[in-house]
Amino acid sequence: MTLIKSISGIRGTIGGKTEDNLTPIDAVKFASAYGVFIIERNKGKEKITVVIGRDARISGKMISSLVANTLVGLGIHVIDLGLSTTPTVEVAVPLENADGGIIITASHNPKQWNALKLLNEKGEFLNGAEGELILELAASADFSFADVDDLGIYSKNNSYVQKHIQEVLRLELVDVEAIKKANFKVVVDAVNSTGGIFIPALLKELNVECVELYCTPNGQFPHNPEPLKEHLTEISKLVVKEKADFGIVVDPDVDRLALVSEDGSMFGEEYTLVACADYVLGKLGGGNTVSNLSSSRALRDVTQQHGGTYTASAVGEVNVVIKMKETNTVIGGEGNGGIIYPASHYGRDSLVGVALFLSHLANKKVSCKELRDSYPSYFMSKNKIQLTPDINVDAILETMASNYKNEEVNTIDGVKIDFVDQWIHLRKSNTEPIIRIYTEAKSQVEADALATRFINEIKQIIK
Repeated sequence: MTLIKSISGIRGTIGGKTEDNLTPIDAVKFASAYGVFIIERNKGKEKITVVIGRDARISGKMISSLVANTLVGLGIHVIDLGLSTTPTVEVAVPLENADGGIIITASHNPKQWNALKLLNEKGEFLNGAEGELILELAASADFSFADVDDLGIYSKNNSYVQKHIQEVLRLELVDVEAIKKANFKVVVDAVNSTGGIFIPALLKELNVECVELYCTPNGQFPHNPEPLKEHLTEISKLVVKEKADFGIVVDPDVDRLALVSEDGSMFGEEYTLVACADYVLGKLGGGNTVSNLSSSRALRDVTQQHGGTYTASAVGEVNVVIKMKETNTVIGGEGNGGIIYPASHYGRDSLVGVALFLSHLANKKVSCKELRDSYPSYFMSKNKIQLTPDINVDAILETMASNYKNEEVNTIDGVKIDFVDQWIHLRKSNTEPIIRIYTEAKSQVEADALATRFINEIKQIIK
């Protein structure tokens, strides 16, 4: 059982002892720290409001109630969206003129996990300095709660399924008419979470026939909720059986989007962003893109084909967003199927991704598989090296960077070494003595071989 405190929020398994797991006491303490942080940054403001929402996991209602009532106890007004998605809460915060937001979700983690994701007044994730301050507040537990006459007001708002969908449909590049005329048929696997509410509702508005697979939002995940190939055998078979145009897979909080081609093959999480970027850049006549260092080179290739500039950021959504703003990016995200489209908002949003992808297919008039085959083909390998706590991981990474100083080396987040036809990214884990190793090449054999080569080189350094 585990409790992980980081600048991006608190995440842990339900039950067990306080400080070791995500217990009710830990949830209240962290919600209190966030509430105090919001109050301090809005000093003098008469009414402070926070939007909350949750995915469908079993512990969601319990944690959500604890969070909501803690904020009310601090004098903060709470707007509860109930069963929602991460991007929906992100959209709701500015629409409600709120001062922040909390999403109760452990994203792609299994059902025993839950978490609090923290947003600012723009509906964007807090930055590192803000996250550190909340950790300090939580550690001090120096909280002052409101008197009875100054308690916050709790209210529910169940309108955001349609509000979020309408925000998506209003986007200029979402070609509603073309999608409706295409008469698409898709299969949706929402892993029995809130995507089972939001994605079918979006498809209905777009006249897309929807075959639902695991769309009951009861939190009973039928398979590992991370949308990876090895977990998606059932939807792959059902897409073929139903003769669907493609399949849609989202994680429990609906910020990651994976696609399945009509023949049951994976379109590839890395290529969700590539396809959506190809569509947006084509419509705009070019533009800049951003993804993190561990994402596929295919986005760079497609961006350059459209005359734009690609930039890599450090890993983490907040880092991607910072770099997108710096480079005036028109679309960006992460290779895990996370689409960030600034014309909508600065957060990964599967509803936006679905709408852009459908627009792309409807305009291109090709099949999902044909579209995938039109992109540069790369293969990735993901590995890790377990180390003992006494080993200086930073020193190892510095040595690797110096050993390859004649190559293109990026050290903003670990060490990424770009070769002509392949790359490797070495990252230190923030929670355990591990070096994560990501490689990409033009064949799986080459990607695996590059990883093996660097694992052996690191082992030689450790000796």
